Amino acid sequence: MPTLRIPIDGPLDLAGTLALLRRGYGDPTLRLTGQRCWRATRTVDGPATLAIEIRGASLVAEAWGPGAERALASVPDLVGLNDDRTGFAARHRVIAELDRRFRGIRIPRSGAVFESLLPGILEQKVTGEEARRSFRGLVRAFGEPAPGPEAFRLRLPPDPRRLAALPYYAYHAFGLERRRADVIRRAAGRAAWFEATVELPLPEAYRRLTALPGLGPWTAAEVAVRALGDADAVSVGDYHLPSLVGSVLAGEGGADDARMLELLEPYRPHRARVIRLIEAAGSALWGERRAPRMALRRIESI
Repeated sequence: MPTLRIPIDGPLDLAGTLALLRRGYGDPTLRLTGQRCWRATRTVDGPATLAIEIRGASLVAEAWGPGAERALASVPDLVGLNDDRTGFAARHRVIAELDRRFRGIRIPRSGAVFESLLPGILEQKVTGEEARRSFRGLVRAFGEPAPGPEAFRLRLPPDPRRLAALPYYAYHAFGLERRRADVIRRAAGRAAWFEATVELPLPEAYRRLTALPGLGPWTAAEVAVRALGDADAVSVGDYHLPSLVGSVLAGEGGADDARMLELLEPYRPHRARVIRLIEAAGSALWGERRAPRMALRRIESI
């Protein structure tokens, strides 16, 4: 069982950082408990399970499975140890306070593009509850048990080849209409092409992430902030994000994308960092002000 120990170079909130990768509290591929993380993933060498925790001034990681060595090599990027804060300035008093409170939250870089792309497609134009339910269903149906101690009880994300081979109607059982099912099938069929974006400059990576019909700027940003470590990613077209940003940075309700981008502009190239701080604060920050909620829908009506 390979092990990695790394000295921590500053504040690190392991759970707060990796929460960005978790798809709800019931995510079968990722478990966060305090400052410990268990993660199931697929690598080019095969499946792997990571166990990561903070011990004193060090980060300690263990791994199991054929992809264990490669998974361990990804840990520094995964937990944000290479996240570069150069040039970040908290220009707003609320952001300055949030940065003080949540200084240990970093921007992760998982390097696992399709593992972020699949949930990103599931989340297109539906509620978070629906998307998380679909994700759990797909993982349980098509993801094998992860390697490592049985007590982890994690499952691997579905193999893209298996998803690509499914007919579109097989996705109906997981609450997916034909449009998203076809996007998943096409993206899964080109999974290796998408995985290669980790080696590309970000502008070129974004062009590739939006080259497939059904993948737009919102999905690309959702993938880039998780898999590529883009600290400037902004999910334009999000249902609730403009209202949150407008409430915090300007005390305004009902902000649209244009207003959100205007308010975030002074924070380039760290706009995703500002967004993460706002999301980490949660409802305690804006009290009774609430972002709009999208109604649940039934697949039969699509």
